[in-house]
Amino acid sequence: MPESYYKEALKLGQKESRARVFKGQSPCLPALDDYLADEKTSAGIELGLVQIPIDKIVGTKSRGRVNAFAPNFMPIMDEGTEFADKWERLCEAHLQEGIRDPIKAYEYMNRFYVEEGNKRVSVLKYFGAVNVSGTVTRILPERTGEEAVEIYYEFINFYKYSKLNIVDFSKKGSYAALQKLVGKEPDEEWSEDDQKEFEAVYHYFEQAYIANGGNKLSSTVGDALLSYLKVYGYDELKETETSDIKKKLSLIWEEVILITDEKPIDLKLDPAEEKKPNVISKVLTKVASHVIKVAFLYDGTPERSGWVHDHEKGRLHIQRIFDEKIETKAYNNVMDDPQKTFEQAIEDGAKLIFATTPRLTPESLRMAVEHPEVMILICSLNKQHRYIRSYYTRMYEAKFILGAIAGAMSHSGNLGYVCDYPIYGQIAGINAFALGAQMTNTRAKVYIEWASVKGAKEAAQALVEKGIHFISSQDTAKYMMDNRESYGLSYIQGEKLELLATPVWNWNIYYEQILRRVFDKTLKEEYESSNKALNYYWGMSAGVVDVVYSDALPSSSKRLADFLKQSIAHNICAPFLTPLTTQSGELVEPENSEENSLSLDEIINMDYLVENVVGSIPKYEELSPMGKATVDMAGIEKSQNTSPDDTKVGEGQ
Repeated sequence: MPESYYKEALKLGQKESRARVFKGQSPCLPALDDYLADEKTSAGIELGLVQIPIDKIVGTKSRGRVNAFAPNFMPIMDEGTEFADKWERLCEAHLQEGIRDPIKAYEYMNRFYVEEGNKRVSVLKYFGAVNVSGTVTRILPERTGEEAVEIYYEFINFYKYSKLNIVDFSKKGSYAALQKLVGKEPDEEWSEDDQKEFEAVYHYFEQAYIANGGNKLSSTVGDALLSYLKVYGYDELKETETSDIKKKLSLIWEEVILITDEKPIDLKLDPAEEKKPNVISKVLTKVASHVIKVAFLYDGTPERSGWVHDHEKGRLHIQRIFDEKIETKAYNNVMDDPQKTFEQAIEDGAKLIFATTPRLTPESLRMAVEHPEVMILICSLNKQHRYIRSYYTRMYEAKFILGAIAGAMSHSGNLGYVCDYPIYGQIAGINAFALGAQMTNTRAKVYIEWASVKGAKEAAQALVEKGIHFISSQDTAKYMMDNRESYGLSYIQGEKLELLATPVWNWNIYYEQILRRVFDKTLKEEYESSNKALNYYWGMSAGVVDVVYSDALPSSSKRLADFLKQSIAHNICAPFLTPLTTQSGELVEPENSEENSLSLDEIINMDYLVENVVGSIPKYEELSPMGKATVDMAGIEKSQNTSPDDTKVGEGQ
């Protein structure tokens, strides 16, 4: 009977109110008008008739009814009152034919506040309804730069195409990532079937998330869903039963927990000191010795790619150094079928896999989850994944030195820079080059072009046509047999191309040091003693970054470069001394006021260009197919088309 339902609902409301009072919180519903009293907001945008998730209805529009409901929307007014009588009649109507009349509500920050229909919402919440129809007006908060507000504006952009309001995220860039992971282009609209299918999948995933203890975490269901999709993919999720989702989710639970960490990455800046084994450990090692199989996965071949060629030299180096202790094997052109290549490497017995391109991130992550006995490292930067380690070099140290050389040698001060991709680490390289040039030539201006937009040769030629002769191009030749391709720091005039200095990625040392730490268990111990994502980010101090000179470089420039190399390697010289000034005139100061240079985190996450750089970071749609694929895996936020500046709001959104 409706009376008994009201009695039960009243108990739930009173219990919730008492609990709130005990915590020092208000025992009544919040009112939107109270929130907005001191806020700058829009006049309101009419969204029309919307399906409102019941669990996102959190309050009333005005204070008129706040004292009638507990914060869980259960009634707190006594039985026998007019309010109770109306609630009971609505309850009876719902049981007989369902509540069909839409409510009227306001949406603010993807939460809903009822203007008309509070009792309808209360009844529906009591019976566990999933959603309710409502005529909705959206109130937009002022753009303050606050992270929660910027995430909300990203939601608005996502809602414009998907019409989905059920997903919440705690970090910027997540809505665009979801759009991509479900197979949609950034501006592709969802069909009604797409929406219904996702809502069903999301509901099943939410059940698995809660069953694993997700309601005890500060992350959202959406955060966990993104982690899951990055491993298993959307198509597979659609075909997976809830019980199996729960099992798979439990396998990546450390990844889900990592989302909530404010600083999820543990940066390893130099190789740890190598352990000296004692006599007993030497004997045990000798008795239990076995060959470790090591796989190298390449996006291309050593003959066609300077990047692959350098990694292949590293593979051959460690094979010589460790001789009978290891057995290495290279797998070329892995992007033809990356998952099959991974599976083949594991079937071949590999216990250590180096994935030498960030494009292999999805497959690396999945294989690491499914094969915990295999250690997988990916050559990339700023990876927030628990189950794979990333390794990269502080190449910006070399770029700072190249900039200093170029600035000192140029009379005009106009320099060129060809960059590959707008990914983590590359922006720091541009800025370091520009700051190095500015140090030796206060007039220095650095003009940038992007190989992932125009092509490397075309980008260099565009700079030459501007009358620029000193150009820092790609670190290695794209095609090893092409002697006319510009790479490193070159002087170009007409048909004359003279290589002056080249940045060096010393993978020989990098791979040797990693293998030594595999043998002495350091890598294993680092993983077990940390609950973060491990990123190895070594530089000149570790010997993995260098600058080599050609005979064409003047001896005075060589002496300058040698001085800077030694200073950087011994932490005497810092390329990013502060304050820095950006292109927009903004001053950049270190987070730690006691420091006079940027931290590694601040350097890695640079998404701006310094004041003496001429050019801009390309937009996602401007990139080549290879550029887009690389940016998808390792691109800075601005390059992934997720910048809130691109979000346009207006009627119907």
